[in-house]
Amino acid sequence: MVVPGFCHAAYRKVPSLCYRFCSTYIRRMRYLSELKEDDDACRRVYNSGSFFLFHNLSPFLQQRGKTLLAPKLNAPDMKRILMKHSQSERRIEDSVLVGCSEECTPYFALDLGSLEKVAIESELDGSFADLWKAFFQLEEEDKALIFSAQALLRWHNNNKYCGRTGQPTEKNLSGSKRVCHSSEIIYYPQMAPVVITLVSDGSRCLLVRQASFPKGMYTALAGFCDVGESLEETVRREVAEEVGLEVESLWYSASQHWPFPNSTLMIACHATVCPQQSKISINSQELEAAKWFSLEEVEQALRRAPKPSQEDDDSHSFWVPPKQAIAHRLIQEWVKKQAVVPA
Repeated sequence: MVVPGFCHAAYRKVPSLCYRFCSTYIRRMRYLSELKEDDDACRRVYNSGSFFLFHNLSPFLQQRGKTLLAPKLNAPDMKRILMKHSQSERRIEDSVLVGCSEECTPYFALDLGSLEKVAIESELDGSFADLWKAFFQLEEEDKALIFSAQALLRWHNNNKYCGRTGQPTEKNLSGSKRVCHSSEIIYYPQMAPVVITLVSDGSRCLLVRQASFPKGMYTALAGFCDVGESLEETVRREVAEEVGLEVESLWYSASQHWPFPNSTLMIACHATVCPQQSKISINSQELEAAKWFSLEEVEQALRRAPKPSQEDDDSHSFWVPPKQAIAHRLIQEWVKKQAVVPA
């Protein structure tokens, strides 16, 4: 029934509008946006914030049984540690904002590289660990926060001076930017885009390895985007450069922040080449090996646990990156697609 004077189109929009205003995600993102841009607002929430600790970019972690934790210190504990080590409470302003909880408790990260490492570890019953350890053992939420924190802290360490004037740059309180007051240039954190591509010829997929990889590990092709390139152009160029193949078609899969060795954005793609033109020509300056693998071989590799110390490096005992890496996702996607392709 149509009611005269009633806007039915507007009525249908009400649920979506209600969702928008009630959405926790939107509320959190707008809250973080305010803290990033408003120094006064950021300063006001220090006392209600939680802090991840780092020491020369190594995150502070605690082992609890078989579980690895990235503890968050509250502001009073953070200030107590600073004062105990003869540091001003104002050191808190050296921290960077990395996120917030569902209840909008802000999360900060502070690097204590100038303080005595062993003393802090002993006091807090933990250790400043290698980031690779965190990659395998931390819960996903904490892992993402730790990786973002380390990337942001590293960027600030590497951008203390203006590239044009040579004058010192100043961090805003949240750490979302640095400003050269001499030239008024604003610098924002950046990370390098990298394409990672799984190449296939219909029935096989191409996996490669570099000399620096653990023994026996093969993965998808990867390379940095050049200035001025689109993602599609980067995929085609990298495949041509590294294995001498010409891409016929490609499609995007997913992306992942990758913190090793420095912060990059891994952009995962699938690419196909013509089976009649699938002879590999390796660029030995980039790769140690590149091989075509059958579905059966790849399925066996996915069931095989990574063994960084294994000596056997032939095609029957190779292994692929762990499930935490986006290369693993690409390989899994290819395997699933093969299962539904008609024989």
